[in-house]
Amino acid sequence: METLNPILGAAAVLALWSTLMTFILVARRVGGGMKLGDLPPGMRGADGEASMPQGANWTAHNYTHLMEQPTIFYAAVLILAMAGDTSIYSLYAAWTYTLSRIVHSFWQMYVNTITVRFLLFLIGTLALTVLTVHAVMFTVQL
Repeated sequence: METLNPILGAAAVLALWSTLMTFILVARRVGGGMKLGDLPPGMRGADGEASMPQGANWTAHNYTHLMEQPTIFYAAVLILAMAGDTSIYSLYAAWTYTLSRIVHSFWQMYVNTITVRFLLFLIGTLALTVLTVHAVMFTVQL
């Protein structure tokens, strides 16, 4: 069996975490009083935010965040893996991004102070910047 580029592990862990967040979101909404059978047709989760506890809403917001910026991460990691980048810089940046997003999730779900959330977001964004610059360096021949 051929060994895959280790950078893919960070993307796989973040994908798993994002999938687990789906179940955490449902559990926090249902635990917060949302009864699926009582919802009107066409209602979205965001429509019920006013009646949900803050923690359930914070979890929903975090789930949305995991579907936004990480799409750039997945693209950059795939590009780097396909280009054969096995540098320690890209590997550390990928794991820094993944771990910062997971810690960010827990922080947003349970504490949600903006200054710490912003710092975690900034750490992840800087790691993502390293990855995207590396992706360009490996693929654009000037």
